[in-house]
Formats: sequence, C-alpha cells, structure tokens
Amino acid sequence: MNEPISISRALLSVSDKTGLIELATLLAGFGVEILSTGGSAKALREAGITVRDVADYTGFPEMMDGRVKTLHPKIHGGLLARRHNAAHQQAMTDFGIGAIDLVAINLYPFEETVETGADFATTIENIDIGGPAMIRSAAKNHAFVTVLTDPADYESVMAELRENKGATRHDLRKELAAKAYARTGAYDAAIAGWFQRQLGDDYPERLVLAAKRKQNLRYGENPHQSAALYTRRGNNRAGVASATQLQGKELSYNNLNDTDAAFELVSEFDRTKPGVAIIKHANPCGAAYGSSLKEAYLKALACDPVSAFGGIIALNQPLDAATAEEIAKIFTEVIIAPAIEDGAREILAAKKNLRLLITNGLADPREAGHIVKSIAGGYLVQDRDNGQITRDDLKIVTKRKPNERELEDLLFAFTLCKHVKSNAIIYVKDGAAVGIGAGQMSRVDSAKIAAAKAQDAADAIGAAQPETRGSVVASDAFFPFADGLLAAAKAGATAVIQPGGSMRDDEVIAAADEQGLAMALTGMRHFRH
Repeated sequence: MNEPISISRALLSVSDKTGLIELATLLAGFGVEILSTGGSAKALREAGITVRDVADYTGFPEMMDGRVKTLHPKIHGGLLARRHNAAHQQAMTDFGIGAIDLVAINLYPFEETVETGADFATTIENIDIGGPAMIRSAAKNHAFVTVLTDPADYESVMAELRENKGATRHDLRKELAAKAYARTGAYDAAIAGWFQRQLGDDYPERLVLAAKRKQNLRYGENPHQSAALYTRRGNNRAGVASATQLQGKELSYNNLNDTDAAFELVSEFDRTKPGVAIIKHANPCGAAYGSSLKEAYLKALACDPVSAFGGIIALNQPLDAATAEEIAKIFTEVIIAPAIEDGAREILAAKKNLRLLITNGLADPREAGHIVKSIAGGYLVQDRDNGQITRDDLKIVTKRKPNERELEDLLFAFTLCKHVKSNAIIYVKDGAAVGIGAGQMSRVDSAKIAAAKAQDAADAIGAAQPETRGSVVASDAFFPFADGLLAAAKAGATAVIQPGGSMRDDEVIAAADEQGLAMALTGMRHFRH
C-alpha cells in the first residue's frame, strides 16, 4: 500500500511562488511534464524550465477574465482517475486524458484581500474556484496524486522524490491530503465569515470556525490532558496569541490562559496612568494605578502578596528598569507588556525561566468580537463583554453622594470586577485593589473573603487596620439581599457601585443610607463564568 508511485505529470499554479523554482527544477530533472498557468508559467519559463500552458493542454483558452481555465475534464479527469480501475483507464484513453500525479496550488489571496479593506467587488474576484476544486480532486485521489498547498511542505516532498527517484509514498500523500482539506475548509470558512459580516449576521445559521495551529503545548490544564494553541487569520488584536516572547520557557496552557486574562484587564486601564495587574488562576489578585509603574506594581502586590507568588504580571505601559528590579524580587511566571526598555530587559535576563512577552500595543476593550465556549455536543457563542461605564452612566441612589476620590475608585473597581470570576466583590482604595473576593456561590461570602484577604495583608506587615477601611466596593451583579452590602460596610467600605435591578433594591438602598454609604447603580452587569 505504501509503495512509492512515480510522478510523470505535474500541475503547478501558485500565487505564493516561494520555493516554486526549486520544486519545478527537481521535477523537471526526473523528466516530469509540467503544466502551469499565468504568472506561475511565466516565472518558470524565466527560470529556464520547460512548461506547457494548461490552455494548450486542454485545448480551451482561459476565458471570462480567467474565471474559467482549469475547470475542464482533462484536468479533473487526470486528477480523479483511479489508475488501477479499468473503466477509468478506458475513459482516459477514449477522451485523451492524461494522468496528473502532483499538484502544487496556492489559492487566490482572499484572506489577504479582506485584510486590506478591499471593496466588495474586488473581494469577490479574489474568491478562488478552480484552485479549491483541483485541491479537493487531488486530495480525494491521494492514493495516486500528491497535493501541495503550502510551500513549507515542498522540502519534505522534494526529499521524498530524491529518496524514491521521482516517486512519493502513500503515507506522505495521505498526510498532505488531510492538510489540503483543512486548507480549503479554512478558506471556505474565511469566505463564509466575510459574507456574514457583509450581511450583518452575527449569529448565522451555520457557525464556521477556522484557526491555524501555532504550537503544540506540553499539556493542558493538567498533565494528563493534551493541548495546542491556535490562532485566527486576520485577528489584529494585540494580545498573548500574537505577542513576541523575548525569553523564558515555553508557555503552558495555564500560562496562556492566565496571561490572556491579565492583558485583557490592563487593556481596560486608563492609558495615561501607569497601571499593573497581577493574575493568579485567571483571577486578579492585585491591580493598581500609580505615579509610576514601580509604584503601581508595589500597590498591586500589596493587595495579596501570598497569591502573587508565581503569578502573571501585566502592565499598560513599557516596562522600565525600576519596575523590573522590583518584579525580580519574587518568583513570577510571566510578564506581559506593550514594550520593554533595554535596562529592564537586562535585569530580567538573569531570570532564565521567566517568560517575557511584548505585544507592541494594548487591546481595544471596546472592540466587538465573539467568545466561543464548547459544551457537550455544541458551542455557546456570545458577544465579547465590551461594555463600559462612565460617570455619566451612574445613578446615585443614596442620600450621601460619593466624593471625587470615591467616584474614581468606584469606576476602577467596577472595571476590575468585570475581570473577576462571579460572584465578584472588589474593594478599592486610592486607585488600588485592596481586597478581592472571587468565584463564590454566595455574594456575601465573596464580600467576606475579600475583607479577610485584606486583613491578612494588613497582619503580614503589622498594619493597624486593613486597607478596606475607607475603601469603596464593587459588585459585578446586584445585591439580592442587604447582607452582602452590610458585610462590605463592616469591612470599612464607604461607597458602593453595583448594577442594581434586584426586587429588593429599595431594601439595599435603605441599608446603605442607614450605614451612611454612598451608592451608584450602573444598570450593567458583568458576570464572568
């Protein structure tokens, strides 16, 4: 079954001409007849390689502005004919169809055309028809035909040809066929997605996804799980998937997941203020603004220094030497920043295992997009949570109004709770998170855990009281009862921000007034599961 099959005729028609001349030269050296079209034929002739035009081979000229040139029985019959089938052989003889044993085809650059922002008509003309048809024909008949869709595979095929004197093995052809169908599938997915965007259809009847593997990972969340990282074509969003890794070990599944969470959070920060977030297990364990990145980092670290050990650090401004020197004092898994200064890189170079990622920018938190989550037997798809709250959106519902410092902290706290697993309670004071309660089944438990964390941090440094005293508090969803609010007041919060919308809002507002708290309602919830 794996006996090599010799190649006598090849069809080469590529838009990406990387490696084309080398491949054709080798084929010609084995006496292979080469068919080609347009620019590929021109490039081959200029390299001194004998080529036969497809139009000459089929007896039909290219027509309709090149839309019809390879859609012909002499092409598809030559690709699809089963060489050991007598009826197929007879049809080839009767109609003068020669076998085509290898095809190398790049598709029209549809994805690249979309990325340039081309108009509708231009984009339509870059939808390849003949190319996918030939690829699919060749891949279906991989028992006899070698199909190439990626110049990166030329070298392995050329090595095979040299080893087998102009022939290829079935195992290689089967592998290339699988890759060919993946390529046409991704191509069709790109076309389908573009059309859906033209129609403004966010949730089409058929969801078509395509991504390219960037790397295999050592394992998934746990060592017994396998994993890989895939990236989407045309995704220009700055982030962990497109970042440049300057140093450190290979990123793990958990590293990638946590670093993504960290970077998405700092991308929400005010870019005029130095800001730092520290993430552990996809939840913030510290976040702060400062007069410098160093100050922001130290304030973020102070929130929960125990959890910060082995965490992920994200910055919203270029990493400088003073901040790097502080970060280097404890074990950190990953640092991600839009850029890095030379002095900082020199300091961190001594931390050989530290992964250092540079993104060349921050993500736009207002950008539209979708989040896809797999469930048993299907997918859940939703818009990215790009909702944002400004001062003008706030509805103050208590007798006491928040002062200027409280307003700033309330908005920062509400931004943070958007990135904390529900139920989320965040205490903020002077531009820094001072207590974080995440992922509890009860909101009041989240409030108590956040306060307890703040008390632990105070005890560790011998402070007289926790930083929750005089803080503000944010809740990602409404308080269903007053108990969560009362727990926050007991911890020392003076102002509250929450979506509102509970049947007991009046009861909660009354409790806030009784405690002397200021309360702002946002009308927007930020669940994160």
